[in-house]
Amino acid sequence: MTVLILTCEEDVTADLVVAALQERGVPLIRLDPADLPGDVALAAEYTQGDMHGYLSAGGRMGSAVGLRSVWMRRPGTPAAHAAEPSGWLTTESEHALYGMLGCLPVRWMNHPMAAAQARYKPWQLHLAQLSGFAVPPTLITSFPEAARQFATVHRDLVVKTVSGTHPDDPPRVLPTTRITPEVDFSGVSAGPTLLQRHVNKCADIRLTCVGERLFAARKAADPHEVDGRFAASGAGWEPVGVPDRIARSVRSYMEAARLAYGAFDFAAEEDGTWWFLECNQGGQFGFVQLDTGQQIARAVAVWLSVEAR
Repeated sequence: MTVLILTCEEDVTADLVVAALQERGVPLIRLDPADLPGDVALAAEYTQGDMHGYLSAGGRMGSAVGLRSVWMRRPGTPAAHAAEPSGWLTTESEHALYGMLGCLPVRWMNHPMAAAQARYKPWQLHLAQLSGFAVPPTLITSFPEAARQFATVHRDLVVKTVSGTHPDDPPRVLPTTRITPEVDFSGVSAGPTLLQRHVNKCADIRLTCVGERLFAARKAADPHEVDGRFAASGAGWEPVGVPDRIARSVRSYMEAARLAYGAFDFAAEEDGTWWFLECNQGGQFGFVQLDTGQQIARAVAVWLSVEAR
């Protein structure tokens, strides 16, 4: 039985899992949907109630019905690399590929429908509250007056993008920025803006959930630091234990979100509170594994190697 990995060509995190699968002797096919049609080809035949499908990538042919699991790591937009890309060709390729894979009794990490929902930050924050996480007071609005009132109440704020990215090509990640109540909020009317109470953190926490396994890492934060992704300090990640209350909330969140993999980000305060910031359903873990030695790639490989129920 074969593992299918859907990701772009340059993906160090996927490379770690590929190496772990090869060590276990598990056959795999790695492809980028952006290469369909082109370097990637497919066929799916529906006759007499049965489906017979084939995938080809990099000159390697595999039977779709021989797949045991699919890892949606970082797939490109279908047909993006086609000789003559178009919206129509993207739609056709997407429906063909994911429609065929959706017919198979495979394990998904993560299923496309669950992954699509899990990307929405407002939905994440709501589910995090229901799951028992501590969530900083947050406002998403395009009403300037609502932003002013929120700032009056909570005073020390940060501003973020709702989606997490800027629509450049390739997309840029915009830093979380600290602001005061005195700023001009009139620009909020130009587009939905996410405001959140600032957390005086002492550390950043990255918790990677792979099936039932939890890997948490801690990186000390400068008190004046807002966004750890752009920090100038050279602090590294260190393994840290997972409090029982956090473990229960993670499992509740994952079950409700129908996810098999999630990368949770928390801001930790001195009193031990882990404030939920987000859960990236396709987040990287290579940088954490390299710093901590935690065998996250091996855990992903083991999960993908298990037969579907």
